[in-house]
Amino acid sequence: MFACAKDDPSHSTTTIASAMNNRANRPLGPEVDDTSPAKFPNRLSMKGRFITLEPLANSHVDDLFAAIGGSESTYLWDYVPGEGPFSDKAGFDAYFERQRSSVARVFYAAIDNATLKAAGLACFLNINPTNRVVEVGHVVFSPSLQRSSAVTETMYLMARATFEESGYRRYEWKCDNLNETSKRAATRLGFKPEGLFRQHMIVKGRNRDTMWFSMLDSEWPVVKAGFERWLDPSNFDDAGKQKQRLEALRELEREAHE
Repeated sequence: MFACAKDDPSHSTTTIASAMNNRANRPLGPEVDDTSPAKFPNRLSMKGRFITLEPLANSHVDDLFAAIGGSESTYLWDYVPGEGPFSDKAGFDAYFERQRSSVARVFYAAIDNATLKAAGLACFLNINPTNRVVEVGHVVFSPSLQRSSAVTETMYLMARATFEESGYRRYEWKCDNLNETSKRAATRLGFKPEGLFRQHMIVKGRNRDTMWFSMLDSEWPVVKAGFERWLDPSNFDDAGKQKQRLEALRELEREAHE
């Protein structure tokens, strides 16, 4: 007759000891000192030198349709999942109301401080306070503000709110892998590429491979300092042209922090 392992006390003791030893040798992530949840992003205004972000309100809808709606703005919506373009005001109004009343996302209208008109949109989405992760997205700006200081300042204000006011650990940026402009913007702003999610979505009947980027709370001090040096009035000449690139200033700050 053969003895079963369960009938052998020494085997049981050896198995438990082996399992405990294996767990002791198994790599685990570092402990998080503060595991309390982040705050849900607030719906308060954020004012900068070039731009003011205001929680989406009915007073913004006409300006926004003029800035990013209509048949001439169709291309602005090419990479926006599930939304747009809006050739008619009624369709835009319905879209606007969905975003304004959303409880899962926090949308802001970007107000051009020079004209006091809403000229763009951005939002916090995929908000996960428990794990302290949030994404910035749905960024749509009028052609007049694209590649301007106002857009950079918008991203600075939202990142600052993410880390300093709401207490998130991870800030995400995701875009269609074919959207080269968005990928360049992410790295310019200080996000780090993490990889490609193949066949991640079907957007407007087409395949979308999604590129993921992130910024961490530990990286924010250097990124913040770079933003603030770039946005400082001394970094612009009389024509409003930058003197030093954002990436260069951030690298100087990184060297200073090492």
